[in-house]
Amino acid sequence: MPRKFLVVADDTPEFASALAFAARRAKSTGGRVALLRVISPTHDEHWSGVREEIERQMREEAEALLRRFAEEAEARSGAQPVLLIESGDVQTAIRKAVADDPEIKILVLAASAGARGPGPLISLLLKQGGLGGRKLPVTIVPGELSEAELEDLA
Repeated sequence: MPRKFLVVADDTPEFASALAFAARRAKSTGGRVALLRVISPTHDEHWSGVREEIERQMREEAEALLRRFAEEAEARSGAQPVLLIESGDVQTAIRKAVADDPEIKILVLAASAGARGPGPLISLLLKQGGLGGRKLPVTIVPGELSEAELEDLA
């Protein structure tokens, strides 16, 4: 059973470092990358037709984005990644992905560079006490690492 490295495909600058590290790590261990894109649900009950169209468009955008990231992950890891799309908040989406797939063994996050703090996802997980449920190691990669440094670590 190959291990999977879960990476949250978000819009932060540090995502690229997390993806690069996870893909290289997957390659060196015979594993795979799992890319998770979380979309925010819409809450306008009065316009259900509009809400459904907005959600459809958001899902299509998420799929297109994941396909683009998947190409990079596959080129770096040598294996086709698993693509996941969840609706809701990030922490719940990560919990669901981990609960649904026992092959996910490590969550890979990248920390922000500089004085901005560790990054929104790391801050959220620290504030709210982790993921709950199944125990899952979290690898935090410095976001400012060069390609050579990422290669050396993985």
